[in-house]
Amino acid sequence: MSPTPEALRGTPEALRGAPDLQATLAEAFALLARGVADRRYAFHTPTLATAGADGFPAARSVVLRGFEAGARRLRLHSDSRAGKVAELASDPRAALHFYDPAAAIQLRLAGRVTLHRADAVAEAAWAGSHDFSRRCYAIEPAPGTPCPAPPPAPTDSAAGWPNFCVLRLQVVRLEWLHLAAAGHRRALFTWPEGQPPAAGWLVP
Repeated sequence: MSPTPEALRGTPEALRGAPDLQATLAEAFALLARGVADRRYAFHTPTLATAGADGFPAARSVVLRGFEAGARRLRLHSDSRAGKVAELASDPRAALHFYDPAAAIQLRLAGRVTLHRADAVAEAAWAGSHDFSRRCYAIEPAPGTPCPAPPPAPTDSAAGWPNFCVLRLQVVRLEWLHLAAAGHRRALFTWPEGQPPAAGWLVP
């Protein structure tokens, strides 16, 4: 994970000057919000890691669909028949990895996922989805099924609704890393259940 020369010359506006943990967290949240709004931004497609059914870690790229800063909650969409949904139903612990090579910023988030199918959360997310995205969930047979050749793209978006699932990750840990010529910065923020939140610097 090597930063570009351009990234090494710059520092995010919120992090210029003396190190500040609150400014760092605010910058992290701003970048997550940008990841939802800007599909061309690197944070729009993070990597989701789960505990695989075979005992090995499982990681895949996903699309960041929503972020609620106040609730520290991120939203992803999936086909309910996908392996990651079964894995999260068995073990809701998950991690998300984000990296912006232009700014040389990495975020590592960990938390627990709740699954939403045919409920108010799923209905709201479905209503806000594009027709093309809805069609993806109508694929037959189920994702991951062995097949002799790639199946044709679905054309009926309504057929995707029974397979639509929302994943909401409640963040309990956020680690920030910024690579800069003036000195790398690494910070850790945690929100333990039943305990006060904590924040501090780590050696990069």
